[in-house]
Amino acid sequence: MNARHQDDRTVPPANGLIEGRRRFLSRFAVRGTGVAVALPVLESLRATWSQAPVQPPAGRRRFTGSSAADVPCRMAVLYVPNGVNLREWRPSGIGYGYRLGRSLEPLQPYRDDIQVITGLAHRNGFAGTDGGGAHARAMATILTGVRPRKTAGADVRAGISFDQVAAARVGDATRFASLELSCDGVRKSGACDAGYACAYSFNMSWRSERQPAVPESNPRLVFERLFGAGKGDERAASLAARLEGQRSILDFVLDEVRSLEPRLGRQDRMKLEEYLGSVRAVEKQLEKFERLSPPAVEDHVLPESEPADYSLHIRLLADMLVLAFRTDSTRIATFILAHDGGDRTFPEIGVDDGHHTLSHHRGDRDSLEKIARIDRFYARQLAYFLSRLREVEEPGGGTLLDHSMILYASGISDGDKHRHDDLPVILAGHAGGRLAAGRHVRLGGEKPMANLFLTMLDLVGAPQPSFADSTGKLDAVLG
Repeated sequence: MNARHQDDRTVPPANGLIEGRRRFLSRFAVRGTGVAVALPVLESLRATWSQAPVQPPAGRRRFTGSSAADVPCRMAVLYVPNGVNLREWRPSGIGYGYRLGRSLEPLQPYRDDIQVITGLAHRNGFAGTDGGGAHARAMATILTGVRPRKTAGADVRAGISFDQVAAARVGDATRFASLELSCDGVRKSGACDAGYACAYSFNMSWRSERQPAVPESNPRLVFERLFGAGKGDERAASLAARLEGQRSILDFVLDEVRSLEPRLGRQDRMKLEEYLGSVRAVEKQLEKFERLSPPAVEDHVLPESEPADYSLHIRLLADMLVLAFRTDSTRIATFILAHDGGDRTFPEIGVDDGHHTLSHHRGDRDSLEKIARIDRFYARQLAYFLSRLREVEEPGGGTLLDHSMILYASGISDGDKHRHDDLPVILAGHAGGRLAAGRHVRLGGEKPMANLFLTMLDLVGAPQPSFADSTGKLDAVLG
């Protein structure tokens, strides 16, 4: 706002704090050239802003291990929706002598790189006093283990997801603490499932109990986020220019808000300190970008928007994820192949019925056969991703797959009954030789999915004493 927008009240100087156009001042802001950054409400300044304007600053296979001890472990979670045809999905046999179910046959070339785990559950996914909404709960609990608050408004509450616990611990070593991907666009408002907000249905990664880590669905934007726009040297120059612009803005904001501190009361100081903490966190991220310059990567021909071909869309995003791991741009990632409750059709495999509709099969043989075809389609996409990881040789021996752990799961087992126990779970990769891959692990009795998360957090270098409803670590997956 500037002097041209004044009404019948006195307006502070354009370089000072800005008052809202109507009624009381509800948000303060600081200004710079082309920039206005909101601040929290500061009661101390309501009566004094016009007396002391703030001036802007003047300027601004059985893999047993590698000989390279510093090869990091990468971790990704891939989500498939609506449960599976359990009869065709389940392996036969236990341990190393298992045979893949018909739906998982595309994974046969990677049989020794995966563990199929039977017996994991998310009890907080089941209906309680909150009633319906199994699909929203499936997404919200899959990585948090926490029952989400039932609301269609902005007061969402789930829990920090285990991938973000890992990102907070190991993310400083890479340019991006984590990477979130999805083949579905994100809906940010409204109700999507029986009174649950769409934030639950379209996000599985949560930075805090109230803040989802919103995924990106456009492969081109993922690439440009990781490496910049353009080709070759243009990408580095583009990133440098953008970072320089952001740095000057942040420096301006920090100088301006610090000049307010002598005029603030105790509560306002606390508010301002919280705000400064968030700004410093961004500034720290920018400093990390400067320290860890974007790696050189080959040029990629990518579509301007999300591809209409679903399998191509999945594979392009998988390629971006492999590239992010290969360049050590991040070590933590999540990938929603489709959100739970989605009714996508699969004409490429002869399934014109919606996936969610089919999941309510009521025992119908034709519906179950179509679900098995969809399960097989997704298994092929996982096989593609594993093949790309296995192509990349790591220093000191082994491949990217040998030094990764890939969790592939659904938050529902049988979609007809909306069950959240006996979940379909695959743990792929070797985590530097610490996972005992090549087996069907049938657990003795039901175990919380959070037990597996505890073990994975250990392996990625972010150990925790407990997580969500865990009862202990899942040592059964270890070598």
